[in-house]
Amino acid sequence: MKTVGLTYDLKTDYKFKKNDPLDANAEFDHPDTIDVIAEAIAANGFRVKKIGNAANLLEIIDNLGVDIVFNISEGLTGRNRESQVPILLEMAGVPFVGADALTLGLALDKVMAKKIFIAEGIPTPKFFEVSSVLGLINQDHCEFPLIVKPRFEGSSKGLSESSRVENMDELKKQVDFIVKTYNQPALVEEFISGQEFTVAIVGNENPEVMPVVQIKIDGKLKLNDKFYTFARITSDRLEYICPAKITSDLKKKLDDLALKVYRAVECRDFGRVDFRVDNNGNPHVLEINPLPSLSTEDVFMLLAKNIGITYEQMVGKILNSAMVRNRLN
Repeated sequence: MKTVGLTYDLKTDYKFKKNDPLDANAEFDHPDTIDVIAEAIAANGFRVKKIGNAANLLEIIDNLGVDIVFNISEGLTGRNRESQVPILLEMAGVPFVGADALTLGLALDKVMAKKIFIAEGIPTPKFFEVSSVLGLINQDHCEFPLIVKPRFEGSSKGLSESSRVENMDELKKQVDFIVKTYNQPALVEEFISGQEFTVAIVGNENPEVMPVVQIKIDGKLKLNDKFYTFARITSDRLEYICPAKITSDLKKKLDDLALKVYRAVECRDFGRVDFRVDNNGNPHVLEINPLPSLSTEDVFMLLAKNIGITYEQMVGKILNSAMVRNRLN
């Protein structure tokens, strides 16, 4: 029987520092989620060894005693934080599930990811990056309304009702807030009014594109000016609709684009691509998450039900993709 190590960051391990925003530990997992994933791995016939975060991994890296590591660790600080566990595993020659350090670093940094999308001809909202309010003086190539985000955060950190801005005063205020609160540049994008979708992919050589999931906010599918915020994720105002009630033409566009994005950043084993679709039916890629949540409240549980398998089998599909890629099965 093979042993699978599990690397992760717990919300309960995070020590809030002075001036930390309320969502500082938003990307980390609840202990319950780790237990569910460990049980799912075990249900596929593996022993499970819980390793924890990068600091724990570093202490025992020389005698891990595992055949492969299932990595869902978000890391602690900086734009390379998601790369910390993969780099350690690569250095130690230990195979692992999911994207490598380069892909994780590129995808977390939304500006770098968008540069790749543009190079590959993938539609993404027009944008600019700014490190201070003074940097807004010469920025006039994007049209209001705009949306202001931290450059390298996940889990909708830094996104609130104030993130969508309609004039220069609002833009200055939000840029100032992001730069000072998150200690990083702000990404400013043209806001796409319309609908929101997410497309998950599992696999490598012949990746399986999962059914399109539509985001419903406050009971509405036509979101127009509504969007994913940190507060909405933690409330009952957000619903996932699967399969999305869309035309076959739009479904094909989203499927094809999701796969193109997945390959563009060289995702491995699993990932999820987020879209806004404007009111003319044109998809715009917001980002790709090569380390998507496997919480049972997130889309992978819903997708498993939709394609007629259990959550345990979905985790098994992801794990098996990595086993095949590493010639371990």
